[in-house]
Amino acid sequence: MRILGIDIGGSALKGAPVDTRTGRLLAERHRVEIESPCPPAQAAAAAREIARHFRWRGPVGIGFPGVMQRGRVKFLGNLGQEWVGVNAEKLFARATGCGVTVINDADAAGLAEMRFGAGRGHRGSVLLLTAGTGIGSALFHDGRLFPNTEFGHVPVRGRSGEKFFAAAVKTRRHLTWKQWAGGFGGYVRLLERLLWPELIIIGGGVSAKSGKWFKYLRLRTRVVPAKLHNEAGIVGAALAGSGGRR
Repeated sequence: MRILGIDIGGSALKGAPVDTRTGRLLAERHRVEIESPCPPAQAAAAAREIARHFRWRGPVGIGFPGVMQRGRVKFLGNLGQEWVGVNAEKLFARATGCGVTVINDADAAGLAEMRFGAGRGHRGSVLLLTAGTGIGSALFHDGRLFPNTEFGHVPVRGRSGEKFFAAAVKTRRHLTWKQWAGGFGGYVRLLERLLWPELIIIGGGVSAKSGKWFKYLRLRTRVVPAKLHNEAGIVGAALAGSGGRR
């Protein structure tokens, strides 16, 4: 099944048609820059440009950086509070002229990793964490997604944990891999005690450098790097667009 997957990030929308049977992108990704924060009208125009670039008329799946319930935005981070309460599925459907499904972006990445990546074939409980500007999360049990977990916002010292432990903190504070991984690992150990996952998958840009810092994590749970890297959000959004949320 061919679905157009679109991943909304803090600085751009990226999209490509996806073969949801194989997880393979059927064309090179098309990227459209946006502002941060980004008004809904600008994001809708960017999605329209991506659909037109591929001359798309079929289903569309979109990974969105916020809590999604029945197509509406309930909680948001970097894109701006103007989005809260917006029916994102209707907004993007009008913009693209296509049927649209919108899913939390970390949940989308998790779907892709469970179907085609590091979680493929794994039974039991799996926690995916994406470390970047913030910390995204997706939780699965026997392949089923529990949506909108937002574990990056678990409080630490009165603030969201991602404010202290996201990958962006390493760059901002000029930390070594050992220093950053020590703090991030402590945060993951907190989630271990709460959730008791049987596998932890780490995504985001830092997952490609896992050899430099996984050794400092000191976790009880087996931890592995994500396999799909920058394609995970697009592939997972397409899976959501095909109805494949298991």
